[in-house]
Amino acid sequence: FVLSGNIWKIKMISTLVDFSSTAAPISAVVVFLAPFPTIQSIVKKRNVSNFPLLPYSSMVVCSYVWLTYGYLKGQEHIWAPNLIGFILGMYYCFQFCRFCNKGFSNLPGTMSQHILVSILVICFTSLLSRIFSFDHATNIIGKLGVTLCILLFTSPLSTLTEVIRLKSAKSIPLPFTIACFYNCLFWSITGVMKFNDFNVYFPNILGLLSATFQLLLICRFGTDKTSTKLPI
Repeated sequence: FVLSGNIWKIKMISTLVDFSSTAAPISAVVVFLAPFPTIQSIVKKRNVSNFPLLPYSSMVVCSYVWLTYGYLKGQEHIWAPNLIGFILGMYYCFQFCRFCNKGFSNLPGTMSQHILVSILVICFTSLLSRIFSFDHATNIIGKLGVTLCILLFTSPLSTLTEVIRLKSAKSIPLPFTIACFYNCLFWSITGVMKFNDFNVYFPNILGLLSATFQLLLICRFGTDKTSTKLPI
């Protein structure tokens, strides 16, 4: 009975890992698609309201870095979804910048600063992949990807002070946060139990914690200033 129980547990874990490794690239695409309703709302209202640019600018640079990392390592399940993310991120940033006052400095930072940093990171990543050896380039780009991934997953918290002050989580994009929660969950399981890759599991575990905290803020304060708070 003990042996049968152990075999059953091994099969269950194997099934979980297989499911997560299959779902992870799909969930990554879902994350990249999640901001679409928010961007469409901005286009419709022709106003960015109090939404930050950071989630979209960080999506561009993060996707490009992981696209490069996946391409160098020949891992299609990494570069393919990030190619989609890069294209969508560029679209989101374009639409956001169309309706954003150029004088805004709470995005956080200004629009021109976001554009400048994005260009620098993309150029730096491309340069690394050309001038360094394979091992050195993938190591540096991987660590850069970890840093940017954390930035991407925690970027909605850039408005944390405003959420607490207004007692409203309207500035936290709900679709993006939910998608991030499941994406980080699948990639955490895959990174730990299948790839044993620090560059994969570490940022996603932190992203999972961040998404959970953001969902708790939404439950506590709601997404409208006049909405009823939910107990947590």
